[in-house]
Amino acid sequence: MTIDFSKYSDGLVPAIIQDDETGKVLMLGFMNEEALQQTKSLQRVTFYSRTKKRLWTKGEESGNFLELKSIALDCDQDTLLVKVHPLGPVCHTGADTCFNEDNIPDFIWELEKIIANRKTTPSDNSYTSSLFRKGINAVAQKVGEEAVELVIEAKDNDKEKFLNEAADLLFHYLILLQAKGISLNDVSATLQQRHKK
Repeated sequence: MTIDFSKYSDGLVPAIIQDDETGKVLMLGFMNEEALQQTKSLQRVTFYSRTKKRLWTKGEESGNFLELKSIALDCDQDTLLVKVHPLGPVCHTGADTCFNEDNIPDFIWELEKIIANRKTTPSDNSYTSSLFRKGINAVAQKVGEEAVELVIEAKDNDKEKFLNEAADLLFHYLILLQAKGISLNDVSATLQQRHKK
């Protein structure tokens, strides 16, 4: 990988940070050659801060580090795409991304993470955790019940009831995926493979 750090007068190149799992763009930072080397060495994203005039490892104060997964260079050799696993919120506002905080598809990915957490760290007060405790048959049965309820509401003209049943089905479908050890990314990849045929 040969990066053209001389293209810009300050010797910095833009680094687009993307969630390796969801594909969500998280933030934009800048790297010089030293920041790139430190990123590779630490396996945590390090930028050159234009305001602090020094290297800055994302998360050094908050603990919300960006674990490095891969780095790709664009065709002009002057912009990096850095894929990461974020350890907490990325934006200084507390949001998981600096872009499009109210993006509905992003919430689905966030909900998937919450459900996964209820599976790995069960809570006595959590409905989701209680479903996982009951086992795969109970989870699958609940998805079937919600699907039937959605079909019934589809025959009427009550939009609010239909949306509520659709939300219930999607929520329980996400629980079923987690119970089977499958992610939305896995389902998306299958759909993409079918689309190519």
